[in-house]
Amino acid sequence: MPRSPVALTAEEARRAALWAQGLTGSPDRREGPAGVLARLGAVQLDTISVLARSHELVAYARLGPVPRAGVERAYWWSPAQAFEYWAHAACVVPVGDWPLYAMRRSRHEKALPPDGGTRAAVLARLEAEGPRTARDLGGARQGGPWWDWSPLKRAAEELLAAGRVVCVDRRGWHRVYDLAERAIPADLLSQRPSDDECKAALAARAGAALGVATLEDIADYHRQRPSRLRAVLQDAGLVPVEVEGWGAPAWASPDALAAAEQPRGRTRTTLLSPFDSLVWHRPRTERVFGFRHRLEAYVPAPKRTHGYFAMPVLAGGRLVGRVDPARDGGDLVARRVFVDRAAAIPGVARAIAGAAGWVGCERVRLERVEPPEHAARLRASLDAATRAM
Repeated sequence: MPRSPVALTAEEARRAALWAQGLTGSPDRREGPAGVLARLGAVQLDTISVLARSHELVAYARLGPVPRAGVERAYWWSPAQAFEYWAHAACVVPVGDWPLYAMRRSRHEKALPPDGGTRAAVLARLEAEGPRTARDLGGARQGGPWWDWSPLKRAAEELLAAGRVVCVDRRGWHRVYDLAERAIPADLLSQRPSDDECKAALAARAGAALGVATLEDIADYHRQRPSRLRAVLQDAGLVPVEVEGWGAPAWASPDALAAAEQPRGRTRTTLLSPFDSLVWHRPRTERVFGFRHRLEAYVPAPKRTHGYFAMPVLAGGRLVGRVDPARDGGDLVARRVFVDRAAAIPGVARAIAGAAGWVGCERVRLERVEPPEHAARLRASLDAATRAM
């Protein structure tokens, strides 16, 4: 007999989402960045670096001023602790999750186009010479834009998607390709879950990382199709819930339900990467937080509303503003700061000051504050927060 949905308030759902993302309570610094990755299941990578790269910002948001070198070691280390793959987008994924992507690797393998032996040449080089970057193999680009890959780079990426090569290391932000059988533990390589087992396992992973989620939320986390997940949700260990104001069926992880019922500690006050998994799915971000989030890095400057790399501000368990930062020597420059309401000003100030200290900036410069009447109070709160760091 189907289980009746558990009723949740919108506030309880929000608390569950923050707890599931590791943004509530004291940071677990013993587990460090590796623990953050294990909890989230995937951390998105991106080439943009303003204060730091996005994967570093994700760890900082949950752990505070963790050494950036420690983040790199948690993701790219020997023996492999993680690997890069297409999860939500290009992500770092815990190495133990290798079997969960068997369905996706098989699909890519079947779709490999003819290439005249280039892939075989890449595999032969890796087998004979060991791990290599695309540059080591003969060059990543053909001289055009960044996506104008050379045949060797394209072949390496095709092999990575198919799971025949893997990236468990980087050199100067360049992927280092290696043979999967050399880099991934044999017990993981030998596992062959069915397509339905992969779908259910990824749905369980997404449900645990989201706390409370609709079918579309769960599907978006690993870029699965909602229509293909309906049949396996019952195998994902999630509990049916009904959330006030959501207007759609939802599911929750049992642990997140317990956290929602018994609030645990304060929420982190921090700047979030625009690529943070808390705000991956735009409809969910608006539904849970009433916050409209858009990345404008690829929008022409005159058409931007909030700035090139506007970072949401989390304070008091809510998304309360945005900061578009830059660095100028020892200064963190807040080019544009948006504060949703006056009560949020101290939290926004602490978030800016904390980020400045983490990246080694000695001063903070405010260039533009919206609405302008908050500028003087924000400046005073920022001075106080900076002195307290």
